[in-house]
This record gives sequence, structure tokens and C-alpha cells, in this order.
Amino acid sequence: MTQTDKPSLAEPTVFIIDDDEAVRDALSVLVEVAGLSVRTFVNALEFLHRCDPEQPGCVVADLRMPFMDGLELQEELTRRGCGLPVIIITAHGEVSAAVTAFRSGAVDFLEKPFDDGVFLRRIHEALQRDAHQRRDRSAAASALAKLALLSPRERDVAALMVEGCANKAIAIRLGIGVRTVETHRANILTKLDIRTIPELMRLWMHTS
Repeated sequence: MTQTDKPSLAEPTVFIIDDDEAVRDALSVLVEVAGLSVRTFVNALEFLHRCDPEQPGCVVADLRMPFMDGLELQEELTRRGCGLPVIIITAHGEVSAAVTAFRSGAVDFLEKPFDDGVFLRRIHEALQRDAHQRRDRSAAASALAKLALLSPRERDVAALMVEGCANKAIAIRLGIGVRTVETHRANILTKLDIRTIPELMRLWMHTS
């Protein structure tokens, strides 16, 4: 897909942000030849105006840009809760800037000129990271929605089940009868549509 087309939300897109037209064009061609969707922007503000957090992909941003530099863009994306992986590129090779970029959440820092193969490898790694993070967020949202079906007491029992506590231990810790614990356990498995404790543990882990 070309940079002029509107990307599908199911299709990962590489967003290239650089005020240098020659760099934008060169990188976009490189990404397109690799068979990836790409969109280019002159500056970070233009990108933020059109940014859709639901769009999978990654961001390639120059460190030095007018209005908002690459580090400021990374910080703004973090502030907005947008998890798109960011690769910072620069011709300056500033170590302090690289450290700041990583601390702000950037996944990589490339000094121009860089090898085309290295650049594309980092792009693929960033896209894989984004896909993994989106799967984790989706699983967490699904798990939270299921756990919301439980009553407060059932959540207490479920938490102790995840810890490996037997019915008698749960009863003692919560100050309730063993039969009551058994009833709660049955309700928990039914509401969550699961059959085993390992399934409950996996579901619980997605929310942590």
C-alpha cells in the first residue's frame, strides 16, 4: 500500500516523521519495497493530529524537528496512552539523547547513515512488539471483563484459589464455611466459563 492510501486498522503501518523530504522519501520507498504499509509526515504535530491509537504499527521519528522533536513526540504519545513503538533516528549521535529516548519508551535509536537491512530489521522488531502488546492488552481487557462478573466475595475466593489455597484454608482466611467456599468455587468456574484452576490462573495473570 502506498503512503497516500488510508491504512486499514488491521494492517500495520510504519509512520515516518521527518522534516527532511529526501529522508522521508528514501525511507518510505525502503519500507514499501519491503512490502509494508507506510505513511509520512512533515512534523510530529501533523502526525499527532491524525494519529489513531487503534492503528497498529510503529513510528520512525527524527530527533531534530521543528515544533516538536522526536523525544517530545515520544513523551506526548506516552502521555496520551498510545503504545506505538517509536524508533528515533538522528544524524547527531548524541549519547544523552539516546538515553533519554530509551527512558521515555523509545524501542530503538539509529544514527544516520544506517544500513538498510538494519533499519528494516528494527522496523520488523518494532511491529512485532506492537502486535504482542496489543494481544496482551486485548487479553487483559477480556480477562477484566470476565472477572467483573464475579461478586466481591467470589473475587476474594478466586484470589486465594490462584494462590493455591485449599477450600479449608480459604474458609479459615475469609471466616466462612467450607460449604460456602465450595459454592463460590462452583460459581466462579461457571461465570468465567472455565473448568480448572490453571485456567483461572492464566486468566488472573492477564490482569496483573
